[in-house]
Amino acid sequence: MELPSNYLEEMKELLGDQYEAYLASFEQKTRQGLRVNTAKIAPETFRQKADISLECVPWCENGFAFDEKQTVTKHPYYYAGLYYVQEPSAMIPASHLPVEPGDFVLDLCAAPGGKATELGAKLFGEGLLVANDISASRVKALLKNIEVMGIPNSFLLNEVPAKIAEQFPAYFDKILVDAPCSGEGMFRKNPEAARVWSEEKPPECAKMQREIVKQAISMLKPGGMMIYSTCTFSPEENEQIIAWVLREFPEMQLIPMKGYEGFSEGRPDLADGNPELKKCVRIWPHHM
Repeated sequence: MELPSNYLEEMKELLGDQYEAYLASFEQKTRQGLRVNTAKIAPETFRQKADISLECVPWCENGFAFDEKQTVTKHPYYYAGLYYVQEPSAMIPASHLPVEPGDFVLDLCAAPGGKATELGAKLFGEGLLVANDISASRVKALLKNIEVMGIPNSFLLNEVPAKIAEQFPAYFDKILVDAPCSGEGMFRKNPEAARVWSEEKPPECAKMQREIVKQAISMLKPGGMMIYSTCTFSPEENEQIIAWVLREFPEMQLIPMKGYEGFSEGRPDLADGNPELKKCVRIWPHHM
């Protein structure tokens, strides 16, 4: 795969002696995954009943990897909403946000629904899931997935975060911000993302991310919890966003996340040096 030269220079500086291992990861076989809808069936029951060869994903209790040759999107269980096809790495944010039945939950950038459907399943019909996306066309896919997965205590929005914040001040127990980003983690899956990448994209995305996060924080109840995630590697969109949150919103604090041997610490040296940033988690393909 041909990657932008400026991007490669930035990654070389970022990774140091791990740079070659990162490049080698592009030649590795991709892992496909599915996440069992626990609102409808227990993971072990599903594994016993489904005629699909599955391997447990260690960082997600209801996540499984499967051989890409298997056509899991044509299986009747798929149409019945017993599982959602999702890459194993994408299962991490929603699986690590401790949603409980009765919580009021917001997925602010939700389409097409991979993370929202997991958050909704955790509610087991109690509380409320609000799923929003700014794209009208993507909200249609979100609606379909919410319906198929059977989450009745939910409603969908197609609105900018600032407008939602006007109506829901200090309202939600849990918020997920899977922010629009420069998509550097998507290059192997989607070569087009690499083709359109530019040096200007990370700072442009960071500006948008700060606005989204600011609105999300205003919608958190006192004592509420927010998880912020991206599918990119740039420090501007990761450690530097969290460093900005800790400076601008003193009521916010970082809570350590349950780890896994392939998870890497956040890097304070990529932001303002705040040692708290080590509590962030980086997901590198050459470690996972």
